[in-house]
Amino acid sequence: MPRATTEGRSQALSRREQRRLQHQDLSRNQLLDAAEEVFGRKGFHETTLKEVAELAEFSVGSVYSFFQNKDDLFLNVFLRRGAELVPAMEAAVAESDSPLDQLRRVVDLEVGFFRQHRHFGRLYLRSSSSALPPQLQIDDALQANFQRAMEIQARIFRRGQQSGELRAGDPLVLARLLSGMVATYQLLDPAVTSDDAEPVERLPLATLHEMIAGAFRA
Repeated sequence: MPRATTEGRSQALSRREQRRLQHQDLSRNQLLDAAEEVFGRKGFHETTLKEVAELAEFSVGSVYSFFQNKDDLFLNVFLRRGAELVPAMEAAVAESDSPLDQLRRVVDLEVGFFRQHRHFGRLYLRSSSSALPPQLQIDDALQANFQRAMEIQARIFRRGQQSGELRAGDPLVLARLLSGMVATYQLLDPAVTSDDAEPVERLPLATLHEMIAGAFRA
């Protein structure tokens, strides 16, 4: 068989394989989007795979083509958003601004991320105050994402302590305190929790920045 013909068939197969993989990614993301919405609205225990499949316009059997079970689907909702948020946090602190400016950028990123992905924001906030399946609590990838996020924030505090701009204290403890302040703000953020077309901000984001600066400035 002529070499050109063989190469042509190989390229056609490669393009076909690329289209197949793209279609798989699209279908998987459609299911994750639907799961994010239903889990965010009803919580893990009250959600069924049938509801997720119907919202995504798939059969229940199709869900099992991508995920082992409801636990696996739930876990992958978190892993997908973590794979987006954590690198964005790294980028936000890469610029050589002052530590206080870096804290401000991280806060803006986290608040904005939940507002952009409102269903995930609701799911995250709901899950943080309810019991999760045990296998999710000990998932290595999920824990690694959380630890990486805390370490990013802790690095800001270390830089700020070295420059004398941020208060003394264990950087990881301060990072957790910062996350607690942001999470509390998000828990009552109408842009995440309300279905109103134009939600009214209960506490201006600028005020949150002032409170954080007051809490952590040296």
